[in-house]
Amino acid sequence: MVSLCLSKPNFATPFLGQKLSFHGNTTKDCVVLGGPRCAVDTPYGGNVPKFPRLRVWDPYKRLGISRDASEEEIWGSRNFLLQQYTGHERSEESIEAAFEKILMASFQHRKKTKINLKTRLKKQVEESPPWIKNLLSFVELPPVDITLRRLFLFAFMGGWSIINSAESGPAFQVAVSLAACIYFLNEKTKSLGRAFIIGFGALVTGWVCGSLLVPNIPSVLLHPTWTLELATSLVVYVFLFLGCTFLK
Repeated sequence: MVSLCLSKPNFATPFLGQKLSFHGNTTKDCVVLGGPRCAVDTPYGGNVPKFPRLRVWDPYKRLGISRDASEEEIWGSRNFLLQQYTGHERSEESIEAAFEKILMASFQHRKKTKINLKTRLKKQVEESPPWIKNLLSFVELPPVDITLRRLFLFAFMGGWSIINSAESGPAFQVAVSLAACIYFLNEKTKSLGRAFIIGFGALVTGWVCGSLLVPNIPSVLLHPTWTLELATSLVVYVFLFLGCTFLK
């Protein structure tokens, strides 16, 4: 680009593109190629370096990372490049665009993998024997927040039983846990009779399993002050939790 720059004469040290004096007081404006450019012709960003891979289509090659790069490597490359080419708008936009493409591709891959796992699991259930299908028809997976709240409740009952084991047995805590289990089941099934059956079934099953399991546990794994009744009640809490949380 050729610029027309008019400047005042400097007779001490004349430069190209300045007014020069001819024959006394006569002056002329000279247009010279290669002189200093005007401000409007200064490249965008001044001396800010330009990203060399600005037009590279592959986002991984644009960021200079491999396709199996970890998330930390992706973030590190993005932050490093932004620091190197900060101030150059097109370079920053190109780096951010490549980074967003990689994140979106990673998200789509995880989503697709999750869907494939669900589809695979569903297919295995459909191909399973009839008795397994009938058993799974009584099971459901509640939301995570409900599961955590009920887990906290029965864990609290277990801790309460352990704390009061020296003073009294866990009968009261077991009764409260059974009532809570029946309440949750009735709220879910809308049938009090069904809730009683499942709740008492979980209680009896847990007590029987605890009575058979606890004596076979090495004594070194149990606290010396724990009685058979207390250890069995802890197993009951587990079955009550499973019954009111995952059974329909």
